[in-house]
Amino acid sequence: MVSRSARDAVRHPVFARYYARVSVAAESRLGMAGIRRRLLTGLSGRVIEIGAGNGLNFAHYPDTVAEVVAIEPERLLRQRAVEAALRSAVPVDVVPGCAEALPVKSEAFDAVVFSLVLCSVRDLPRALAEARRVLRPGGEVRFFEHGRGGGRAMTLTQRVLDRTVWPLLAGGCHLSREPVAALRDAGFELGPCRRMLVPEKGPVLPASYCVLGTAWRPLSAGRDRPDGTCP
Repeated sequence: MVSRSARDAVRHPVFARYYARVSVAAESRLGMAGIRRRLLTGLSGRVIEIGAGNGLNFAHYPDTVAEVVAIEPERLLRQRAVEAALRSAVPVDVVPGCAEALPVKSEAFDAVVFSLVLCSVRDLPRALAEARRVLRPGGEVRFFEHGRGGGRAMTLTQRVLDRTVWPLLAGGCHLSREPVAALRDAGFELGPCRRMLVPEKGPVLPASYCVLGTAWRPLSAGRDRPDGTCP
């Protein structure tokens, strides 16, 4: 069962309104709709999406998914996600909560989805530990995230922005985190992984360095499959 008592853990009303507008435009202009389809194809069973935002992933879940529990801490975005859930072809339950304290039982899900959220969680190791807790052994992680990239000048720019204005302007987002390394450090086994620029054509921005990939929770304490690479 999902607890309904979780309060709003995040309040970024100005950024949420901005994100709700630009993310919809990015579906076609930046090719995000196609990325979301690649992120979610082949999933099945019970899925938890952590940081569901305004619910743009919901339209791309395959019909092999039995249920999506969508966690979103920001009130305005959660309201938009509820509206998107009503249009979804698969059952979606939108729930308040934060990544660092998921209001669900342990080992209750077949897959975890992260989509442009690991940049903004307050405690990344704790959030990934929670994801591992709620995922069954052998369960799958699908992730599409942005993070550190580019040469020395770009990585310096990302670090400077992270220490100054960027988190304030972008709802707590950080540009220089390394999601692949964080997943590995949290004990997940990495599968296929692809680095890309978004947008693929046009100016390269500090937030353009993205990665699309798969990971697993090990079946046991030993390593069950060779660790993937992310060139």
